[in-house]
Amino acid sequence: MGLAYGADCLATAAHAQSRSPSAGQGISSSAETLPAITSTSDADGTAAPVGLNLSTPNRSGSRLDLTPFETPASIEIIPGQKIRDRGQNTVNEAVTQNATGITTLGTPGNGFSSFTSRGFAGVNSVMNLYDGTRLYVASGTITFPFDTWNVDRIEVLRGPASLLYGEGAIGGVVNVVPKKPTFVRLNEARVAIDTNLTRRAAIDSGGAISDNVAYRLNVSANQSDGWLRQNGDFSNAAISAALLWKVTPELAVTLQHDYGFQAPLAYFGTPLINGTVPRSLRFQNYNVRDDRNLFTDNWTQLKVEWNPNENVTLRNTAYYLSSERRYRNVESYAFVPATGLVRRSDYIQILHDQDQVGNRFDATFRHGFWGMKNTFVAGFDANHIDFKHTNNSPYAGMSNVSLFNFDPGLFLNTSPTRPGFRSSTDQVSAFAEDRLEITDQLALIAGVRYEVPRVQREDLVNPANSFNRSLSALSYRFGAVYNPLPETALYVSYSTAVDPVTSLITLNVTQQAFRLSSGRQIEGGLKQTLWGGRAEFTLAGYHIEKDDLLTVDPLRPGVTIQVGSQSSTGFEASGSVEILEGLRLEGNLALLQAQYDRFDQAVAGRVVSYRGNQPTNVPEQIANAWISWAFLPRWEARVGVQHVGPTFADFANTVKRPSYTILNASLDHRITDNSKLSIRGYNLTDEIYPITGSANTWFLGPPRTVEAAYTITF
Repeated sequence: MGLAYGADCLATAAHAQSRSPSAGQGISSSAETLPAITSTSDADGTAAPVGLNLSTPNRSGSRLDLTPFETPASIEIIPGQKIRDRGQNTVNEAVTQNATGITTLGTPGNGFSSFTSRGFAGVNSVMNLYDGTRLYVASGTITFPFDTWNVDRIEVLRGPASLLYGEGAIGGVVNVVPKKPTFVRLNEARVAIDTNLTRRAAIDSGGAISDNVAYRLNVSANQSDGWLRQNGDFSNAAISAALLWKVTPELAVTLQHDYGFQAPLAYFGTPLINGTVPRSLRFQNYNVRDDRNLFTDNWTQLKVEWNPNENVTLRNTAYYLSSERRYRNVESYAFVPATGLVRRSDYIQILHDQDQVGNRFDATFRHGFWGMKNTFVAGFDANHIDFKHTNNSPYAGMSNVSLFNFDPGLFLNTSPTRPGFRSSTDQVSAFAEDRLEITDQLALIAGVRYEVPRVQREDLVNPANSFNRSLSALSYRFGAVYNPLPETALYVSYSTAVDPVTSLITLNVTQQAFRLSSGRQIEGGLKQTLWGGRAEFTLAGYHIEKDDLLTVDPLRPGVTIQVGSQSSTGFEASGSVEILEGLRLEGNLALLQAQYDRFDQAVAGRVVSYRGNQPTNVPEQIANAWISWAFLPRWEARVGVQHVGPTFADFANTVKRPSYTILNASLDHRITDNSKLSIRGYNLTDEIYPITGSANTWFLGPPRTVEAAYTITF
């Protein structure tokens, strides 16, 4: 079987350096680009571990190009080289195994892109970005990016981010930043195979075309027989190409195109028996034989960055994204004790056709204000999204199969597959941020954003349900950072955010009258560097409240009103310490108490209050730990542990999914200065664990897997 081909983007080989945001340094290597970060390397080429990157500028926590040390919020920077060294081949793995307090709800249905953060779950509360640009959610689904080969870094902002990116980010933001063009020649290739017969191949090439033009090309591909006994195969491909033109030392233009294709694992869960999944069912897949899951994404962007002088920076990003998604599966399974069979329902065929075009501009000014340094940025963001949804609603059809040795059968389409609705969404927003350095030790940061989204829905089945809806929202944040010592930062901030009641571009007629849900957070924390950078740690405490949830009217159980609320209070810590030369320990911990403060639902015709209950799919304990040890000049070992606390699948907190702990490890041997052999083990204890699920099923994580990978630079 041939490998699918896939890819990645561009990156510079420069290490991140600390710098003051008020010091205009001209342009970096591309438009709207900050220094790339990678693991450092020893003279013999052995990868050395890096810390928390507290002094690395980023644009996910602020548009002021601040470092995490200067930002009054919880922002993490995960280097792409660290991700690949740890054997994390997907964005989903990289985020959940490295970032503090982030867990996944990823399934084929949502494109494996759904996360939880600070007590809030799903793509409408934890936003996905690619290179700083928001990907609009259609029917709860985002399918790009997915591969980590082209990743320069992943930046994770925990807590409200509507100030920066608009509605849909009360829990946080995951920003995947691709590699960038470089004038330094580089070529790298990797091949890998694992015990599930997953074959991987990738290549990364970059360098100068002329004195003022550079390129980057990444291609990656994965194809697998899968870990399930039937219907377990999957494949994907990614291609990323970019050109950088340095027109003058002050002006840079970057053109980039990304392509992604996925035929993901067509697995939608395993039925529960007596509240759990028996080991004997672990490798069963109850989907039909002719299942279909195909995702195709194309992303083109043109970036321009101009520094007319050291005090002014102008940036503009124009982009176009198209996504096509095709589903055909039976997606619901329930074990029936009376018959000993598995009842399959929800024969679903869905087609998504989505196009997004937009432009973002901002201007940064650095100047003095009554003798104090001040940095101010302002800009606008405008985009248009066309979306068409085709399906076979009401998703009828039912079948029964044995627990073992069954014929998967073919897809039953009892209803015609036809266009259901078409929507057109326009969003315009204006934003501004300011940082005022009162003294060398104290800085004040404030920002505001006003947005006006408008949705026009055309119901193609029942035209009477067509509508136009305009919304508006004001979000803001203000905070302070105090440095009592040069390597110590104390901060406090207050921020607001808004979330849609569902994916904005797929609002239906029953939801169109509702306003955006509003939220607010207060956060305080400490960021510290010790021993000349050999150790770093952060501490954060926060309280978030979210209002305007959909709930039922206590006096009219059949009527939905928007007066519900939920909250979370939590503590987070992360740290990195070089214990000895070549031996580093990194880890993070998140503890929170999340609850519904006002939330009622109609059950059997009466109103039931779930006040005080833990929100669905939200764990209250999350921890990650990694230890890396370069124990010989050409050898390095890594061990990682991920722990996720228990969650509930229902509002009443009666259907509980257990906690799980996953052990991963790897061993790298630098065969020559330019080549490396890696052996990686995933889920080494072979734990059966649920990533997400429902009252009847668990969506299981993969079993123990061992991978061998060979990487060469040339």
